Amino acid sequence: MSSVEAHQEQLSQSDPSPSPNSCSSFELLDMDAGSLYEPVSPHWFYCKIIDSKETWIPFNSEDSQQLEEAYGSGKDCNGRVVPTDGGRYDVHLGERMRYAVYWDELASEVRRCTWFYKGDKDNKYVPYSENFSQVLEETYMLAVTLDEWKKKLESPNREIIILHNPKLMVHYQPIAGSDEWGSTPTEQGRPRTVKRGVENISVDIHCGEPLQIDHLVFVVHGIGPACDLRFRSIVQCDLQRITLPSINRLRHFTNDTILDVFFYNSPTYCQTIVDTVASEMNRIYTLFLQRNPNFKGGVSIAGHSLGSLILFDILTNQKDSLEDIDNEKGSPSTVMDQGDTRTLEEDLKRLHLSEYFSIFEKEKVDKEALALCTDKDLQEMGIPLGPRKKLLNYFGTRTSAMGINRPTQSASEVNSSKGSEFCSSSDSRSDDYLDVGIGQVSVKYPRLKYKPEIFFAFGSPIGMFLTVRGLKRIDPNYRFPTCNGFFNIYHPFDPVAYRIEPMIVPGVEFEPMLIPHHKGRKRMHLELREGLTRMSMDLKNNLLGSLRMAWKSFTRAPYPALQASETAEETEVESESSLEKSSDVNTEEPPVAVKEDPPINVGMLNGGQRIDYVLQEKPIESFNEYLFALQSHLCYWESEDTVLLVLKEIYQTQGIFLDQPLQ
Repeated sequence: MSSVEAHQEQLSQSDPSPSPNSCSSFELLDMDAGSLYEPVSPHWFYCKIIDSKETWIPFNSEDSQQLEEAYGSGKDCNGRVVPTDGGRYDVHLGERMRYAVYWDELASEVRRCTWFYKGDKDNKYVPYSENFSQVLEETYMLAVTLDEWKKKLESPNREIIILHNPKLMVHYQPIAGSDEWGSTPTEQGRPRTVKRGVENISVDIHCGEPLQIDHLVFVVHGIGPACDLRFRSIVQCDLQRITLPSINRLRHFTNDTILDVFFYNSPTYCQTIVDTVASEMNRIYTLFLQRNPNFKGGVSIAGHSLGSLILFDILTNQKDSLEDIDNEKGSPSTVMDQGDTRTLEEDLKRLHLSEYFSIFEKEKVDKEALALCTDKDLQEMGIPLGPRKKLLNYFGTRTSAMGINRPTQSASEVNSSKGSEFCSSSDSRSDDYLDVGIGQVSVKYPRLKYKPEIFFAFGSPIGMFLTVRGLKRIDPNYRFPTCNGFFNIYHPFDPVAYRIEPMIVPGVEFEPMLIPHHKGRKRMHLELREGLTRMSMDLKNNLLGSLRMAWKSFTRAPYPALQASETAEETEVESESSLEKSSDVNTEEPPVAVKEDPPINVGMLNGGQRIDYVLQEKPIESFNEYLFALQSHLCYWESEDTVLLVLKEIYQTQGIFLDQPLQ
């Protein structure tokens, strides 16, 4: 009989209600209060695979209490589902598994934990299984009750646990090869520390999340990891075999970030990416409302790297109002957007232009080719002006809500084109312009089921892509049709990020808005740098002022001797006062030179507010910009400064402002 079974048998044979004459009962009465047994307080954990290692993470206090109440309710646990982490994960109590609600993620094992041992490598405490923890707790109860220690137990893995006293409990691993000879594990090797109760181990347990949800934020990343049926990434399918072996780290970063952006320009991937992102955003929003029927808050969206570009294109191509979508389904201007399946002949008949079908048939022009035709092409085919305008309006690429226009041009005129501009509305385009949308790939953009209040772009290449697409500037009056706010947030060393404001105000050079440090003011090294810059400017100005005064004294005409002798005192006073005045003038000149410019009008893309916001680099990052350039593209998720800015702007839409404005 093993020691565990012996202890269990001893516990089962003990009288639950000993008589007053029992020795054990008198011993309990004589023991001081500190040695009385108190049941252990359980806490619930879930296991997550991090870097191919199992890591046990505690639920927050509220979720753990909720799980414990469901566990102790006496009801059947097999069908119990407990929402945790603000409703983002469901715990199936009977299965002891944790499942993600809104996205795909490996399920995590859940455990009701009471006893822990310290791991070998990371020194983090690992919980014992629930069954063995119960055995440990029963043994501990006997040791406290009978005041008999040196208890030795054997775990299911043939490991030895010894309870020396309430504050000293150790765990020995089995010796290799002991099972082959049938010998008993011995107390050899380095012992592990054993702890009872979560309050005795070093672990951070958060209080929990409020039940009321004020705002919903969707975050869109770059291209997902699965690319083909074998669940390989894009790097493995298309890029790994052609990537050079040199400068491996930089090329790996390029494959994972920069090249993702160029896949978005491919007709093979672009439509799939847009459809997937929009459908997921709509699906998750609908599921969220089903699980939170009392939600009355707003919605914002955030995109990182390629995700920001995808969201920018989707927002650009939304309708002004959600109610207009159903009404526009039958209108000729949106037939192409709704996935029309009619033939070219049927479309021409719908437009009362059937007489020109033979011309298109002769020129081998189908619907796709007609959508690419310019006004000049139709004119060369002999189509009159009126029908040409109808055809261009009907078959041309869908009208962009952004009103991005490009001159109609033939292939020979492409090289001489100077690009195009954002126009504030489609009404401003002339007959010589053809609206071609914002992309080089013809895409049907889906509709979102909601109107985002703010769009946050992190490490975004939007500015670069708009420029590459031939866009010269953004009209200051332009705004997203369904979104009022837009913040372009980036790290100064991020190689993928680009600015937006210079495209709105191309003739003015000005700095982006500096995101304040979450602890207030600027980082110390930035203040020191600016202080040294100001000091050098002051020294320069003072030196110039001194030289200016010396030159004036050297070139000043001499006073007559009589006048100098008669009014020597007055002259001395006047000279001193003139020096003071000149000194005052010199000291006032620099402020005039660095006088604050009037507020810069960056248009209505962010409701009149600034758009470009730059993070403050850390002191260690300022020593070598190139060394930290790669990791700066991924810094936004752990940046407290970024989170503070996002929260501040979101809550301002609800009329909630900081006690002290960020400066």
